[in-house]
Amino acid sequence: MSYLKFDKNLMINLEQSLMKETLRTNQAGAYHCTSVVECNTRKQHGLLVIPIPEFDNSWHVMLSSLDTSVIQHGASFNLGLHRYSGGVYSPNGHKYIREYDYENVPRTTYRVGGVILTKEKIFISNENRILIRYTLVEAHSPTTLRFRPMLAFREVNQLVVANDAINPDCPEISNGVSCCLYPGYPTLYMQFNHKPEWHYEPNWYKGFEYVKDLERGVPYTEDLWVPGYFEVPIKKGESIIFSAGTSEIAPRSLAKMYENEIATRTCRTSFFNCLKNAAKQFYLRDTDGMFLLSGYPWGKILARNTFMALPGTTIAIDHKADFEAIMKTASEALQHFMMTGKPDSRIKGIDLPDIPLWCVWALQQYYKAYGSEATKERYQGLLAEIIEYILSNRHPNLQVESNGLLRTNGTDSPVSWMNAAWGGRPVVPRTGYLVEFNALWYNALMFVGNLIAGSEDYSDLENRITAMTESLKPAFVNTFLNDYGYLYDYVSDNYADPSVRPNMAVAIGLDYSPLDRRQRKGILDVVTRELLTPKGLRTLSPKSFGYRPFYLGSPEEREMALHNGPARPWLFGFYADAYLRVFGHGGVGYIDRMLIGYEDEMSNGCIGSLSQLYDGNPPFGGRGAISHATNVAGILRTITTLKKFTI
Repeated sequence: MSYLKFDKNLMINLEQSLMKETLRTNQAGAYHCTSVVECNTRKQHGLLVIPIPEFDNSWHVMLSSLDTSVIQHGASFNLGLHRYSGGVYSPNGHKYIREYDYENVPRTTYRVGGVILTKEKIFISNENRILIRYTLVEAHSPTTLRFRPMLAFREVNQLVVANDAINPDCPEISNGVSCCLYPGYPTLYMQFNHKPEWHYEPNWYKGFEYVKDLERGVPYTEDLWVPGYFEVPIKKGESIIFSAGTSEIAPRSLAKMYENEIATRTCRTSFFNCLKNAAKQFYLRDTDGMFLLSGYPWGKILARNTFMALPGTTIAIDHKADFEAIMKTASEALQHFMMTGKPDSRIKGIDLPDIPLWCVWALQQYYKAYGSEATKERYQGLLAEIIEYILSNRHPNLQVESNGLLRTNGTDSPVSWMNAAWGGRPVVPRTGYLVEFNALWYNALMFVGNLIAGSEDYSDLENRITAMTESLKPAFVNTFLNDYGYLYDYVSDNYADPSVRPNMAVAIGLDYSPLDRRQRKGILDVVTRELLTPKGLRTLSPKSFGYRPFYLGSPEEREMALHNGPARPWLFGFYADAYLRVFGHGGVGYIDRMLIGYEDEMSNGCIGSLSQLYDGNPPFGGRGAISHATNVAGILRTITTLKKFTI
């Protein structure tokens, strides 16, 4: 039985099926994303969405969708589904769906009278090409398939309206046609492994509505260009493969290409395998190196997300070489910033004050997985350089105080992962001493100090680290630990923020904590009582002022709620670390049971992945980006940690 299989009853119920989305990527920046019934519900949805570096670092929707019709005895049955102006759904092809299986490749089974047709989609790795294989399982009469491509040729956050600027030409090529609607865009090649009959019938299809954008209060209606349609006869037991890509291909190679790509896939037959697939979808390889995308469908290459998600998306799934490749690209950008003060053109936010701290944390996870010698050989110099950089106060917004604590200015712009802003100002103006900054700092000093201990090359740095940690430990406790048994979120001059936030979970979940076991146990109790949900830790306690559990409404309302209530799964990774440090083997069963809440999400939202955030109150619905790297990484890291306890 398939781990991810959905039957007819769910698929024909649009209230349920439109909420479930699928994502496939090629690890080179391109992706395919839509709902399980293939009705696009976001402007970022599309059958082939690619980066175009010549334009910008964003994605562009080339092929929005491909309507497929089954033709028998002159009657046409369209399997497509779209929402048009006024909330009208047409042509209602979802009513023919009998099953949807997501175990290996997305496969939809349709039944139209006596016809049973399967449709499978696969992305070609490191190539801007999607293949769709149609197999006629059963038919009692001659059958023809009709394919009608709907083209967008636009940036993912924009919308198209009917215009006269397009190039309507569609020259025929081997078993297909090519199109390029606007200057500067790559040509789209649409081909089949069987010779199709092409009918040039250009027209604008108008009034497509994207319901997710409607809910967000942003523009949601567009027009799509349809140049014509293909027709291909198909026999029982036969497969037809459609290819859409930015280069022409030999049609006879499509079948072999399809089979070769399937052979490389990890089947989603378990919770772990689902997350493993999701983790690899964030990889991005190009001529500049290897990167980690923050999420889909509007993620970017972000420095903080890269270092936070890197161990979970690589080490936890036994991809050591990918960790090293991504770390090489990211650390070179960080080193360049530390030397010159200049930000990186690809990795955004490399200049933020906590980036060096998260880099050290990521390298610490490498050390725990692969040992001291491997870490010293590859990363000891980098680690020493980062500590020296911070100790010498060379960062423009990170100051080491005389007591050893780190101070930063977050009054005018966000400096931490709680980076929501509106009207040019931080929604949560965390400034001064930030609790996770200083916990990460203590952890970094202890880790690097132990790593370089006894080395003549780093004897001076070792002595400075020792002196620093001696003052830092009591300063941390005196500054952040309050009379109620939890940690202030930040302390600025004479103000200590009493909001109960999950950053304290980072402080108690690190390998080296300035807090003793009793103190960590007390903080853990507060986090469990006020922040823990089945989908992660709330960003603010319901008892704290300004609690907003639901990420809904206008863009402003969503931004105000972003870090004031909704839960984040990645924080559960630190909670689990803290829980297991406090309770040891006695906590394994509890953490394992808590993972059930995340496994439930494998068949919700983006199938096989985790959303950016979840509502802070029941039913804890997924919101934001449909697949988020730090969340997938945090839960993968927890699963890996539990395995070590049970071995």
